[in-house]
Amino acid sequence: MSGEADRSGPLGHGDDPHDGHGRHREQRDPEKPEEYPDHPEAGIPLPRSSVEDTGLPLPEPAAASLAVPAPLVLEHHVLKSLLGAWALAACSADETTAVEEHLGECGACADEALRLRGAVGLLHPAESLDLDPTLRTRVLAGCLDRRPPRIPVPEWAAPYDAESARLDALLQDIGGAEWHAPVRLRWFDGDAPTSRRTTVAGVIAHLLSVDGLVAVALGLDDPLGEAGSAGQTPQGRTETYWRASHFPPTRSVRGPWRAQSHNIVRTVSFVDGAGTSRSGGGGSGGLTVPYGGFELPLADSMLDRAFECWVHAWDIADAVDYPYEPPAGRHLHRMIDLAARMLPGSLAERRRAGLSAPPVRHLVAAGAGGRSLRLEIEGAGGGEWLIPLDSPGAVGSAEHEVAHVALDGVEFCRLAAGHVSPEEAAAGQDGDREAIRDVLFAAASLSRM
Repeated sequence: MSGEADRSGPLGHGDDPHDGHGRHREQRDPEKPEEYPDHPEAGIPLPRSSVEDTGLPLPEPAAASLAVPAPLVLEHHVLKSLLGAWALAACSADETTAVEEHLGECGACADEALRLRGAVGLLHPAESLDLDPTLRTRVLAGCLDRRPPRIPVPEWAAPYDAESARLDALLQDIGGAEWHAPVRLRWFDGDAPTSRRTTVAGVIAHLLSVDGLVAVALGLDDPLGEAGSAGQTPQGRTETYWRASHFPPTRSVRGPWRAQSHNIVRTVSFVDGAGTSRSGGGGSGGLTVPYGGFELPLADSMLDRAFECWVHAWDIADAVDYPYEPPAGRHLHRMIDLAARMLPGSLAERRRAGLSAPPVRHLVAAGAGGRSLRLEIEGAGGGEWLIPLDSPGAVGSAEHEVAHVALDGVEFCRLAAGHVSPEEAAAGQDGDREAIRDVLFAAASLSRM
């Protein structure tokens, strides 16, 4: 301890003026502050190495580095001359700030800015960020023109191929939580609308189970497995699938639905236009798809599934606030044509159920012309159809036309899907009111779950 005390002098190393390396150190008076020419005002000395040894300049005061540039100040006539550039988003950041601050104070310039911004909108209309619904078709058409497919997809299956692809693109865009967004399935039962509440995932489960009718007819696996049975209606199959699930459907249902859609399109490519297997397995009578109370030829069934796919994609898009366009015109025309061809049968069923006007007024032989209604569909996919009123086997006749109904194509599809009631359908009408009412209600009765 005494040895340590002997070295504790004013220099910190005892009283020896030499350091441990034999170098002479300058002694100073402890009562006299050390002078630093570079820092004459410093009460606390800076290490000499920080200034003298490195030669680096001292940092600037912090206030200088945090200085905020003064805002740009412009006169009124200069700001007014900048309005055109501001409307075109061609001003600098300072000019934009100055103009926008001025618009909050000057009503005349604010009115002029609104007028100029509106004019710019007319010159440069806003473009949707969503892909053109016909893009996929046009790209495929361009590719197939260069190399035609060895086995092409039939024309009557093209609408289903396109609509299932569009729906799959919609499902890819939505988030995980949106799969549980509420959706209301709507259809027309008798003379009244009805609905069933489900979710986005529940809608895809519905499409998976009903598309399974086509899959089974083509010899593919039934998505219901052992729970599926012959003669089930679309609603019955859907209810069976929902009951068989231990938990409500989730986004995992997209995979099986997508795989089944691809398998259906791939398989029908080996079927000819009459619905007969090219390998001969379908027989000369062609393939038909049972719907529980009626049957449809395979080609018509594929159109029916394309229509359902579009309608339910529309339901989903509405539930998640997603823009969705109608099908391509040529596909829409095929769907409308199927509905128009099914109207006579729907009329006959409603008469048998006592839901329509009294039965046939004039006995019409099968294949003969009888009273008819002219159905005119406007817009993309439109056309004209003569609907026989007195018998499903009769032929529409212009000579016996008693009524005329005009509808937009999308509005007619909404009516046939049960999304709008016959009384609310925006239709131009002329002629026999009773016949018009019967046809509009028959169109709504085409809908089902």
